[in-house]
Amino acid sequence: MRTPAARPDSAPDAVRSAPEPSGAPVRPASGGARPVPGQEQPVPVPGRDQPVPVPGQERPGPVSGGTPTGPVPGAARASNTWELSFRLWDSYFAIVWVATLVFVLGTAHPGMRVRLAAGGLLLLLIPWYLLVGRPVLTADEPDERRALGYIAGAILLFLPPGVLVGETRLMTFALIPQCFIALRLRRAFAATTLINIAPVAGWALLWRPEGQDLFFNTVFAVVTLVFSTALGSWIIRIMEQSRERAELITELDAGRHEIARLSAAHGALAERERFSREIHDTLAQGFTSLLMLVQAVEAELDHDLPQARRHLALMNETARQNLAEARALVTGGTPADLEGATLPDALRRLAARHTATLDVTGPVRPLPAGPEVVILRSCQEALANTRKHAGSSPAVAVTLAYTADSLALSVRDEGRGFDPAVPVGGYGLAGLRARAAEVGGTALIRSAPGDGTTVTVCLPVPGSDE
Repeated sequence: MRTPAARPDSAPDAVRSAPEPSGAPVRPASGGARPVPGQEQPVPVPGRDQPVPVPGQERPGPVSGGTPTGPVPGAARASNTWELSFRLWDSYFAIVWVATLVFVLGTAHPGMRVRLAAGGLLLLLIPWYLLVGRPVLTADEPDERRALGYIAGAILLFLPPGVLVGETRLMTFALIPQCFIALRLRRAFAATTLINIAPVAGWALLWRPEGQDLFFNTVFAVVTLVFSTALGSWIIRIMEQSRERAELITELDAGRHEIARLSAAHGALAERERFSREIHDTLAQGFTSLLMLVQAVEAELDHDLPQARRHLALMNETARQNLAEARALVTGGTPADLEGATLPDALRRLAARHTATLDVTGPVRPLPAGPEVVILRSCQEALANTRKHAGSSPAVAVTLAYTADSLALSVRDEGRGFDPAVPVGGYGLAGLRARAAEVGGTALIRSAPGDGTTVTVCLPVPGSDE
């Protein structure tokens, strides 16, 4: 008996018509969309504060020290992608089944009763696939026992009609992909071999076909077996590469989020330190001056009213200055002393409030706001330290030097001095050094007990146009 599956002109067409189903779609390891052969796998790019799961991987847990991640829209989209792609496989399986049934019922040999029996057994594959097979094939991690049971049941339902009617072997193009989807590689190869060889062997023993028919059917079975085995091996390698890439992408994504978290934490810390320096150099010093002036006024009210009134006026000026600095801090604007004034004018007013002298050397020129603010704050800190630690009314000299590529501030007092090697508490000197370092400058403190103190800040600035 000659069958359509055995004709030399139909065998190549059958192989060409369904090369991809002879393999298997790439199945991810867990949760997420299943890759499809020949299709580049889209990986959602996270754009928020939590990593997005990659197909083939579980969602990463919380990044150390970060915020635990939870379900995200990317995971739902990946799951929907797999559901939609498997509906295509459903359609393919249905088309192959219908085509097989049509070939079985339409062939001339064997008799109608045998063909109806074969068709009836093929009908049993539908509920077996829908009730048992599809849940196994669509599971994130198919249960090996359930998968093996489903494939064994499908083979048992396929072999009798495959032996009775040669055309039934067209169904192999639906069964072989399911083997690679559900089973591990070795078991998939074993099932593929059984599906391709057993029906031909049984058919030959049952019907005793002519030599030419037997030859064509055997060649068709061997070619199908070799093709499906080669394609399945290739797709398995793609599966492994996809998993490795998914793992790498997950690790890179987790690392990126860790870097982003650390960067945000570092930025917040740097901003906190900057704000602390601003408060220390402006508001805290102003409040300290107010407290000292209040104490002076209390001591002068009974015997020196004119001096008390002068100190009250100074208190009013200091309070207004503090209010202006607070507004500048809130709005992020220019410090109050530099508002509408040059740096030498601001330092001159500052020196006058601390009864210090100011000497400006070099050609004065407009500079970027950054270096000028650092010089102003450094001078405020140095003068405040002089008032608090240098002793009673020491002579204080402030020097501002402009050069071609630098700007230098020097604050020298003739007070009691201190030993720089002895650790001291407080935030002032450390903040002064940090502020200078932020703009690429240096801060140097020279002092000795009984020999006064000199604070020098040197900053790089754009060169002069001259």
